[in-house]
Amino acid sequence: MKTLSRFAVIAACAALLAGQAAAEPLEKLAGKLAKGLNDQPNKKVAVMDFSYPGGAQSSGSSIVQERLTTFLVEGGKIEVVERSLIKKILEEKKLEATGLIDPATTKELGKVLGVAVIITGTLNDLPKNRTEVNARAIDTESGKILAASQAKIERTWTDLPVRPDGTVAPGSTTPTQTTHVPPPGPVGGKPTVQIAILLDTSNSMDGLINQTRTQLWRIVNELSGSEKGGNNPVVQVALYEYGNDGLRADEGYIRQVLPFTTDLDHVSEKLFALKTNGGQEYCGWVIKDAVNNLQWDPRSDVYKAVFVAGNEPFTQGSVDFRQSVAEAAKKGIVVNTIFCGARQAGIATQWKTGADLAGGDYTNIDQEAQVVSIKAPQDDEIARLGMELNRTFIAYGSGGREAKMKQEAQDSNALAAPAAAGMATQRALFKASKQYGAASWDVVGALESGQMKESEIRSEELPDNMRSMSESERKEYIKKQASERKNIQEKINQLNAERQKYVAQKEKELSGKGAQTLDQAVIGAIRGQAAKKGFSFKN
Repeated sequence: MKTLSRFAVIAACAALLAGQAAAEPLEKLAGKLAKGLNDQPNKKVAVMDFSYPGGAQSSGSSIVQERLTTFLVEGGKIEVVERSLIKKILEEKKLEATGLIDPATTKELGKVLGVAVIITGTLNDLPKNRTEVNARAIDTESGKILAASQAKIERTWTDLPVRPDGTVAPGSTTPTQTTHVPPPGPVGGKPTVQIAILLDTSNSMDGLINQTRTQLWRIVNELSGSEKGGNNPVVQVALYEYGNDGLRADEGYIRQVLPFTTDLDHVSEKLFALKTNGGQEYCGWVIKDAVNNLQWDPRSDVYKAVFVAGNEPFTQGSVDFRQSVAEAAKKGIVVNTIFCGARQAGIATQWKTGADLAGGDYTNIDQEAQVVSIKAPQDDEIARLGMELNRTFIAYGSGGREAKMKQEAQDSNALAAPAAAGMATQRALFKASKQYGAASWDVVGALESGQMKESEIRSEELPDNMRSMSESERKEYIKKQASERKNIQEKINQLNAERQKYVAQKEKELSGKGAQTLDQAVIGAIRGQAAKKGFSFKN
């Protein structure tokens, strides 16, 4: 009995320590948020559900809310509104309060809940049963973010995130799930492109990240402008970072930033949030993770490619890169390697070997080179029209408001980039294309794509200026927005046809001059490889 008792005590202690270890990340997150409210005279707060991107909910949404509430209360400095009261008031007022909330809703919630601060945020599932929690404390009066923090926790819930329309969020998996969930995007045999971008975010790689940020739109425009069987493809992009000391050592200093998505605004948002730190760059490990944990389309006619960029030997880490690229080749995934440095140095450190083994291209770039885009006479007008397009989008529900804010934020990022990079022009061109995926949150796009019927529109989910409209007024307004969008898109496309002729001529004149940059390396590889899958390009 004595021995059994000792074992029982040890087991109990182990269970207690395990519980404390699991709770620790959220406890630290709560502490950081509370610290950010030290200067607030009114410390009464409401903690909302934490949603997945697009407003999707799971039991994890309320679990994170409940645990954060507990830790904030235990801190003794914050007064937190009871969760059941929040739910009751939200139902009475017919308000949505998940994920990122727009300033108008934040202010209204502050009044009805009687709080000075709202704590909200999003969840992002990661490989190996972990979830990233991004939290923000928002002043209800001004909409200003008072504090923000991030934590990675063990995913203890098993249900899939469900979007407001009742469908399962794309890319969702549970800790025990083995079934392959189809990636978002095409059905019925439409052409598909899947690109996984693997970026080294160690201390020396700021130039690489900056090039990726500014050239994302040019790369996706190249892809979305291609054709196969008379159709433009649906482009899905996934994003990884590796080599960052801020990531877990036991997971190879690797993070899946985004699974495959057609929401390129979200990709741009995540690129601008990347920070360098460290580190240990394990190329074989990150390729293996991308090959095994991304939801690659099994069809053989899909163009599937990995682009891994960095500047340390390709052989680092415990995972043999030869095995990783062999696994990629078996799935029809091309691995392209981009060495940030001298060409011979990349060859000597096995970057070319990695590409050769997976049928990919090896390229070296100068990550410090300034990205220079050819300035065409049509660029300023195209960029202006791209901003005009925003007025034609009708955000629907809390997920729509979040997406609209994201759209505007990435427009600002594009406009803030150096004019020489041409980012604002390239982003405007993509927004004018059929591939700009807004049908999941925009009424005009949802109706045109058939994802929504007019009879399904609820006035309380519409923007404030539309809620008091009669049904006939609402129909006329939506029709007007659709017509205006079409006109703007046609103007952009006409200007782009003129622009392409001008750029083609200038590119001939400048051919071979200057250091190669990331976009040139990626586009060069894409053209040759996608052509083998039946894709054609305009010029």
